[in-house]
Amino acid sequence: MLFDVSGAKHWIVRLNQKLQEQKKYLTSLDQAIGDGDHGLNMARGFQEVVLKIHDTEYKDLGTFFKDVGMTLILKVGGASGPLYGTAFLKFSMELKEKKEINGIELGEALSAALEGIRSRGRAQLGDKTIVDVWEPVVDLMMSEGENLNPDELIRLANEKMEDTKDMEAKKGRAAYLGKRSIGHIDPGATSSMYLFEALAEVLKGESYEE
Repeated sequence: MLFDVSGAKHWIVRLNQKLQEQKKYLTSLDQAIGDGDHGLNMARGFQEVVLKIHDTEYKDLGTFFKDVGMTLILKVGGASGPLYGTAFLKFSMELKEKKEINGIELGEALSAALEGIRSRGRAQLGDKTIVDVWEPVVDLMMSEGENLNPDELIRLANEKMEDTKDMEAKKGRAAYLGKRSIGHIDPGATSSMYLFEALAEVLKGESYEE
């Protein structure tokens, strides 16, 4: 499995399509336990990313993902921009000057992105945040490497997103609700599921339209 700039661009475009389609759903999740702006912020931010990368030629993955991260930090409001932006910046640093990577290197770069999320958000597994999807998915990718089954990645991301429904929020606006946050799926975990779902679809070689 090789992942290059074309695949990276495909991933981001596909993720943006999902976020545009699901922004009302993400917003409804966030209205239940947060500020109510997650869907709109993510959709707006990734639309800006797609506009940025659409007509730009990138020679390596590091430069590409640096643009993704910086655009998200500048364009996405709330907590989402700094978290996702930091993730992609850390991702880009691991991929500096690399034109293509294999499955093992992809897992390692995503592990660095996860560390960026943890450092920025101070969240741990079980806190009802995006970490609850990122950590198990990254662990899977690190352990499977070149043998990764993209369908298993999708299944796990969905399962871990659903698991946040039974958690009590310990971070962010949702934490103010205490036990009242139980019974609601975390919106950040949901957008992270879309992120990994889009990546898995690219790794499967599914076609797409810009």
